[in-house]
Amino acid sequence: MQNLYQEVNTLDHRAVETFGLSEPIMMEHAASAIADYITQNFPLSSLVLIVCGKGNNGADGRILARQLEGDYHVSLDYQNDTHYDVIVDALFGSGLNRPLDTASQELLDNLNLSPAFKIACDVPSGLYADGTLDPHTFRADITITMGALKRSLFSDGAKEHTGKILVANLGISRSRYEVPSPWQLLDPSDLVLPLRTQASAHKGTYGHLAIICGEHVGASVLAASAALRFGSGLVSIISNENLTIPYELMQCHSLRPTTNAVALGMGLGSEFDDDELRRLCDHTHPMVLDADIFIHPIFLTLLKRPNLVLTPHPKEFVQILKICNIADIDTQTLQENRFFYVETFCTAYAHVVLLLKGANVIIGAGEAFFINPHGTVALAKGGSGDVLGGLIGALLAQGYAPLHSAVQASLAHTLAAQKWGKNNYALTPFDLIERITTL
Repeated sequence: MQNLYQEVNTLDHRAVETFGLSEPIMMEHAASAIADYITQNFPLSSLVLIVCGKGNNGADGRILARQLEGDYHVSLDYQNDTHYDVIVDALFGSGLNRPLDTASQELLDNLNLSPAFKIACDVPSGLYADGTLDPHTFRADITITMGALKRSLFSDGAKEHTGKILVANLGISRSRYEVPSPWQLLDPSDLVLPLRTQASAHKGTYGHLAIICGEHVGASVLAASAALRFGSGLVSIISNENLTIPYELMQCHSLRPTTNAVALGMGLGSEFDDDELRRLCDHTHPMVLDADIFIHPIFLTLLKRPNLVLTPHPKEFVQILKICNIADIDTQTLQENRFFYVETFCTAYAHVVLLLKGANVIIGAGEAFFINPHGTVALAKGGSGDVLGGLIGALLAQGYAPLHSAVQASLAHTLAAQKWGKNNYALTPFDLIERITTL
């Protein structure tokens, strides 16, 4: 995991006061990080445009020009009729706190139209500290951010503008430059699979997940199949009907005594009346909730229980915020302020684990927050969320804590999608479940 910060000015000041660095030294290292990337990836004599602003970000750009000059053809003056090989955006960086003026908007639009390879210094110009973006924000192929990772780089909208993200050393190791942060970025190496190490185990050792099946049976089958693939020893689908389901899944009309965890909401619809649903929820097992249950009258009651994981997509989270009297906003407002509203909800319901779906998944519980940036557009398909719910349910059934279950299931979900080696429009939920076996 890596620390994420809303701002790093305090880290810069700490580096100066504690370790004897100076602002000029840190700028020299910042520029050197970009210079090293250019010299390692582009031939000598390439034409490099460095667009500089007036602040520290611009100073980094001017130092970079000095470091490259002689080996590369460096220009600090933009001419839109010139074919550049590399464009470095050193216009604003992470300190931007005001709307872009018309001249800056026009400049960024022109830069974005260029076929040159684009590098953002610190953050793409137009990206604000809260993760919101100006419509004219620079579109980088790579962002070389200074000192530490900024949380704003991992808003959903930023994913279109950052490209690959690297962290530049400012003359001090990250372990010394950084301090603990409540926000963490998940790395692929953080994945911990539910591997079996007990030689004398049986199916009951690995838990029994019950999935409440509603109108849309397919959603429950997907969740159940994913749970079975992710280690749950037994998986039951609970329904009023006699269903035709895969043979490896059990079918019941009520929770069995061996149940260890429950998944509820996937394709629920109006299959159960209120009294039936209350009876099915009359237990103390850990639960993962999704989809239709968020608008059901029982939801506020369920929110009071411990060992609870919620997995809404943005529209559903907007409904949750309204039902809980936290905020009455639209989906666009949420997407522009994902960090704020996740923190607000987790303050109000500190005992609940929230997993907010999106291009960059946010997982929060109390004062601990995680961003999973490894999702791909291949997951933008009906049924992907049902698979995620099944993965979380499988870990809950195996006895893992709710926060651990959400984090590990989310990583498995996204990393399995990355293993899809075919066209990104073609991934199906069952393809995704199959890739779970290869993690």
